[in-house]
Amino acid sequence: MLPLALPGAVARTFDTPEFRGVTFYEVQAKSLINRVPGASRVPFEWTLNPYRGCSHACVYCLTGDAAILMADGTTRPLADLRVGDEIVGTVRDGRLRRYTTTRVLAHWSTVKPGWRVTLADGTELVASAEHRFLTDRGWKHVTGARHGRSRRPHLTTANRLAGFGRLPVAAPTGSPAYRRGYLCGFVNGDGHVGPVPAAALERAHEYAAACGGLHALAGDAGREFAGASVRDASAVLDWPEEPERDWRLGFVAGLYDADGGPVGGLPRFNAVDKVVVDWLVECLTVLGFAAVVDEPCDGPGGVRVLGGTRERVRFGLMVGPARPMATAAGDLVRGDDALRVVSVEPLGVDLPMYDITTGTGDFIANGVVSHNCFARRTHTYLDLDAGHDFDTQIVVKVNAGEVLRRELSARGWSGAHLAMGTNVDCYQRAEGRYRLMRDILAALRDHANPFSILTKGTLITRDLDLLREAAEVTTVSLSMSIGFVDEHLWRSVEPGTPSPLRRLDAVRRLSDAGFAVGVLMAPILPGLTDTPESIDATVAALTAAGAASIVPLVLHLRPGAREWYRAWLTREHPTLLPRYRELYGDGSYAPQSYQREISARVRLAARRHGLSTGGTGTTRMPSAGRAAPPKTQEAIGEQLTLL
Repeated sequence: MLPLALPGAVARTFDTPEFRGVTFYEVQAKSLINRVPGASRVPFEWTLNPYRGCSHACVYCLTGDAAILMADGTTRPLADLRVGDEIVGTVRDGRLRRYTTTRVLAHWSTVKPGWRVTLADGTELVASAEHRFLTDRGWKHVTGARHGRSRRPHLTTANRLAGFGRLPVAAPTGSPAYRRGYLCGFVNGDGHVGPVPAAALERAHEYAAACGGLHALAGDAGREFAGASVRDASAVLDWPEEPERDWRLGFVAGLYDADGGPVGGLPRFNAVDKVVVDWLVECLTVLGFAAVVDEPCDGPGGVRVLGGTRERVRFGLMVGPARPMATAAGDLVRGDDALRVVSVEPLGVDLPMYDITTGTGDFIANGVVSHNCFARRTHTYLDLDAGHDFDTQIVVKVNAGEVLRRELSARGWSGAHLAMGTNVDCYQRAEGRYRLMRDILAALRDHANPFSILTKGTLITRDLDLLREAAEVTTVSLSMSIGFVDEHLWRSVEPGTPSPLRRLDAVRRLSDAGFAVGVLMAPILPGLTDTPESIDATVAALTAAGAASIVPLVLHLRPGAREWYRAWLTREHPTLLPRYRELYGDGSYAPQSYQREISARVRLAARRHGLSTGGTGTTRMPSAGRAAPPKTQEAIGEQLTLL
């Protein structure tokens, strides 16, 4: 059955291993060139894409790790959002703003040069130059200028962002220590009045069974627990001599579920037993929460968590109780010195980025208020979703070459630079069958129209003849990604991409043809590809292949990617877990000291192999003229950006 938005399309499937499970919709396109919406500081204003969807099925096209605040107080990676999801946005209330619930209306991905915004509390935001954040002085772009054509409001170190800042890692509810702590808190808080949510009771039963030796007693609605022996019960319920952080989190969650609840939007515990209260206050303090003890003589007694929206959101995410928490909806949007902008730095490389359109025009990403940049619903316009359908339902514009020639010949076309590979890979596997790029390149050559290509596909070398012919008459810029050269590691961590050797060969062939090929050397994996030997081998291979520039990036583990990578690391390299806890803790980035160390290693390797360390531009910026002649060893790598 054809998608509703593709009437007249021809649906085809191919009985070959590489296309098994993929449906191609062949359409007659009316246009091919697309303008990048909104003001942009990227080196192009126009893109063209012969395909919608990508048969690479590459994980990088589906993973956006910015933590988005959901309406229920949890977070979800940006890439995992779906149209219709309820999230938190903001709405005007006179001269102020308040948090409110809104819905996701559209969701898409693109590729843009990345910028890192660092705040005083350690929050790190990676966004495009044109992305806007809400500050104490209104909406501001990541970068801009005070004068000239690029003039626009932009972030400076005098700005404070609006929101509540860094979001904690979700509660480790699967940890044995967390489960023991939860049961201890749940049982010690059981003597007080108040109904227990069904979800909390279910969790307590599950944890009791998982810990072994505990079982629910028949009475009191199953809220009392006992062990098969005193020893079994003591192992779970006794106070630990040196409690782990996970135990403390579980204890607070269990006690809150047993006899707590929100008061004024903040957590309150009804516990009055001195031992329990002392343990609770100590745990809250260690976890970074301020609390006050209400003495029984002044009222019902208990313990209250102090603060505002930030503490409420942190408590719900970090502690993870089963009892529903009050949400941020209705609270005033504020900012403080902890959200002061410390730095805005170019990463010097194009990155996959995701965005959404919401009912309020904004959303909360990594704890700060972000504006919708623009709306481009891509696959959703075609009655297809942006997840599984993006991989397996490919729209092929079979008349792409013909349409492009017509558009390039139009009297109103200015001959502006055209960027390919900014949304989906134009050299994905489907190109091997449809061969659309040959007609496209021929049209660009015949009209001497400048263009750039960003690709992971080695199929680009098939079109070397056309690329060289185009480079004789216009600007051609090419880029590829190679993080390391270890074949065994590649098969484990990047199994869906062409092998490093094949990508190196593609760089070599393009370089030999006279192109200055930029290479993104990322991610550099601590304990796996960060050794001097590994870095030297990668730089040597890139240099030998003729890379004109190298942009290294150390692995970052923001929410979403962190969980996937940690599971992979536990399975494949468990001995490295302590090292990663030391480097990353609950954060997303390795310490600056480690990044400087890796930068120094790359510099040394670059010098050994004849690469210059000058320059800080993006590898996708078009060159000043036609393709360069074949490079000498001294000329290789005139641009090396170290982060």
